[in-house]
Amino acid sequence: MQLLNRITSRIIHGAHVRSIKNKTATEKGLEWLKTYRVTAKGVVPSYTFQRRPMATQEETGYILSTLYNYGEKELAYAMAKWEASVQGKDGSAAAMDGVPYTFDTAQVIRGFLTVLDDLPELEGNLRRACDYVDNQIDQKGVIHTPSYATWGLPGGNMLHEYGNLYVLPPMLQAGRKLNEPRYVQAAQRAMDNYRKKPDLVEFKSDLAMLSHYFGYMMEALVDLGEFELAKKGLAQAASIQMADGAIPAYPGASWVCSTGLAQLALAWYKLGEQKPASKALDYMEKIQNPSGGFFGGYGKGANYFPYQEISWATKFFLDAQSWKTKGKV
Repeated sequence: MQLLNRITSRIIHGAHVRSIKNKTATEKGLEWLKTYRVTAKGVVPSYTFQRRPMATQEETGYILSTLYNYGEKELAYAMAKWEASVQGKDGSAAAMDGVPYTFDTAQVIRGFLTVLDDLPELEGNLRRACDYVDNQIDQKGVIHTPSYATWGLPGGNMLHEYGNLYVLPPMLQAGRKLNEPRYVQAAQRAMDNYRKKPDLVEFKSDLAMLSHYFGYMMEALVDLGEFELAKKGLAQAASIQMADGAIPAYPGASWVCSTGLAQLALAWYKLGEQKPASKALDYMEKIQNPSGGFFGGYGKGANYFPYQEISWATKFFLDAQSWKTKGKV
């Protein structure tokens, strides 16, 4: 049965590739997101010729925002309702390991915010998610989380905690949308704490500072109005950008992280820095897989999902394309 499922998946995948052959890079990416998801649930974390019968709350949360902004509103509504149906009693969102994460819950907040005007019945879910994140930010502005297990890297290291900057913009937005000062204050308190870090915007030569997480940081800083900090960090990425638009996964790496490349482009577009952003997107269009998706890493030595098409790479590619063509996401 497993072999039959794999053969069937390959046939379906081949038919999909043929159906999008003449579409634009953006259209291919959108079709990928619409095709490789779990029916009536959320977004599949990756696709490797075999559909996985699961959805993740984190990716579903921020990807439904992308789909909504590309006009796929009914799909976004269905995904938001699924998020509400699996939300923890404490308002949290769980990662693939079943453990609640502050980061993941913040991405669900993004999704609820996107559809709130259309689905006001989700306000309670939004508030519970925000309350959960608020309770994870202490009075000194330190962001806590029950676990970092899924952030782990080979050798016992982990992706950098500064990636939690991406928790703050949806909290700030929710606080303003709901007229709830606690949420705004929590985001500001955490940003005040991060601002004290002397290495906050240093693009380190370490897998822990993968461009994917550095990209989270840069976009978050832009969205929080910390433009000078964002410019300082992005200047380091620009300094190692190659002529073809590629940016190493981290300084000194010989490979490219597709998600990070898209996120850096998005942050540049939001700052109005068109040249490095467009170079990065041009490169992404060259490496885009025939399916419309992207592997996590490309190039010799790539060790971030080099053989899996990951949903978040396509999400950020589409977001960056939207800023390029429309000026917003």
